[in-house]
Amino acid sequence: MIVVHHLNNSRSQRVLWLLEELGIEYEIKFYERDAKTMLAPESLRQVHPLGKSPVITDADLTVAESGAIIEYLVARYGNGRLVPASGTPEHLRYTYWLHYAEGSAMLPLVMRTVLNNFGAGDSSVVSGFVAPQIKLHFDYIEGELRKSTWFAGEEFTAADIQMSFPLEVVATLREQVENRPKLKEFVERIHARPPYKRALERGGTYNVSFE
Repeated sequence: MIVVHHLNNSRSQRVLWLLEELGIEYEIKFYERDAKTMLAPESLRQVHPLGKSPVITDADLTVAESGAIIEYLVARYGNGRLVPASGTPEHLRYTYWLHYAEGSAMLPLVMRTVLNNFGAGDSSVVSGFVAPQIKLHFDYIEGELRKSTWFAGEEFTAADIQMSFPLEVVATLREQVENRPKLKEFVERIHARPPYKRALERGGTYNVSFE
């Protein structure tokens, strides 16, 4: 049985959603962030040395990192679902977005949050680097979503699940969605999916505001 070590308000919500999309049975072990620091509890280190979420256990295997977890679950349990056929342009786009989500899109958002938490939200670093990077990346994403319904093409894939987190974060920033209708439509579209709703019911509170 797959066990999702699920931290509230975290990227592990994507893992629950993927499992619901694939129709795989799983259990959830819940962890709560520290109310002051918002860090994961020390108990998560017993599962993985970094003590972060998402992480899953499947029998004697422990898999961490969102992208690695998605690749593992799709390869082992997907039976060809949620991934384009190898050798196609769609598969290349799928691979790109699967890695872009955390490799590029999340960086300026995390920097914004860290600086805000340390009282440097109005610093020259934010205005001179972080804010322009957020604009650059999400203008780019908006443009890509004008090309197709989903990130890899016209079919929903696990890359859309991976990309959901940065887009949901940006969707909480009103100034970031006012002129990005495709981004807003994407978030509305994923929220309407029954497996997404089931994952939310099982996972509990999910607030990804980076304000």
